[in-house]
Amino acid sequence: MGIEPTPRLFGRGTGFEVRQAHQHPSAPTFIIDQALFRCCVKFLFFGDKLRKVHAMREIFNRKIIYLDNAATSWPKPEAVYEAVDHAMRYSGNASRSGHRLALEADRLLYQTRKLLASFFNLQDPAQVVFTKNCTEALNVALKGLLKVKDHVITTSMEHNSVLRPLSRLQRSGVEVTVLQASKEGYVTPKQVAEAIRGNTKLIAVTHASNVVGTIMPIADIGKVAHDHGVLFLVDAAQTAGVLPIDMEQCFIDVLCVPGHKSLMGPSGTGALLVREGIVVEPLIEGGTGSLSESIEQPSFMPDRLESGTLNVVGIAGLKAGLEFIMGEGLSNIRQHELKLTKMLLEGLSELDNVTVYGPRDVERMVGVVSAVVKGVDPARVSALLDQEYGIATRPGLHCAPLAHKSIGTFETGTVRFSVGFFNTLEDIEETIRAMKHIVKEYG
Repeated sequence: MGIEPTPRLFGRGTGFEVRQAHQHPSAPTFIIDQALFRCCVKFLFFGDKLRKVHAMREIFNRKIIYLDNAATSWPKPEAVYEAVDHAMRYSGNASRSGHRLALEADRLLYQTRKLLASFFNLQDPAQVVFTKNCTEALNVALKGLLKVKDHVITTSMEHNSVLRPLSRLQRSGVEVTVLQASKEGYVTPKQVAEAIRGNTKLIAVTHASNVVGTIMPIADIGKVAHDHGVLFLVDAAQTAGVLPIDMEQCFIDVLCVPGHKSLMGPSGTGALLVREGIVVEPLIEGGTGSLSESIEQPSFMPDRLESGTLNVVGIAGLKAGLEFIMGEGLSNIRQHELKLTKMLLEGLSELDNVTVYGPRDVERMVGVVSAVVKGVDPARVSALLDQEYGIATRPGLHCAPLAHKSIGTFETGTVRFSVGFFNTLEDIEETIRAMKHIVKEYG
């Protein structure tokens, strides 16, 4: 996926229009204003000016193969950028005033709640709570549901956004059981059932690993929870927008999703979806624009869990991202990413001195592949991929230390390649060639 700059009028001067080769028609065109470029040069460059100017132009003009979609998706659909820009210009503070800009923000929030509720099959849109990311949603849910002497079951494949809140709650008297996953990252419904006690309040499970992509059998685990009268929470950080998630069919009581990953929204967006009848204690209290005569937090949803000014601009982008996904079709997105993942998995597995971790069956994973080059630190591999080939990956432990212990990579970490909808087969081919060269030169 190359980047090709071409002149274009931009504002009062000429700019660079940066297009990505092989991109989807809905992917954005990036505009770099030459006047702004010159200002940056004058402001920043006091030493070796020529060298620094060349460096900046290289950054602007170099190819980018983005394989860090598990961290955040990039690029976003053009409609997302347009929605964010429109909301910045034409929306006010939702639920705070009666003028047209505030009402526009109210409508936007309601429409997005309805979309999210429909997308995940939650009956009441009022049970959709906006958060700034999936981590906040998880914190609100875990700390709002669990009390002293409650028991919670989770897995060794969880992200720190689950493990750290549970660690704190454990110090406060909550009992925590962490189920050990296999080297491929699987936990079975039988393991979950056998861990249930009389005081088990909650089962909290990731839908897919952010380290090796393993998909957990959430429908079966949800059935176990339902049959035992235990609440079921799903962390859908790696699956919302890629895999179908039906809260009713999977017996999900609480669903936590990020807006900025496969839902295609901007950073600073997320949501907590709570089945009606489940009471979650607020993590934050404050202004809601409702019941302002009372100093007590409203008891009704979503106000119970939503205090302060919401990220209306980000939510506008999230709405556009959801509409893009619905337009493309979830199954089409999944099939495209399966094709890319299969090609990446097979290509890396064929390289000498490269170990690939996790499942080998792409049908049982999302587009996340972890690998290690023998004798080369993953951080160095990732840096070489970026600096020499323009390929963006993520090295290290990926905020999931127990997952790396489960697959045997805790001492070194891995290089994580994570595909997205805007990646192409050419991207994967170039990545395999780059890895082959790195293995030959450094492995």
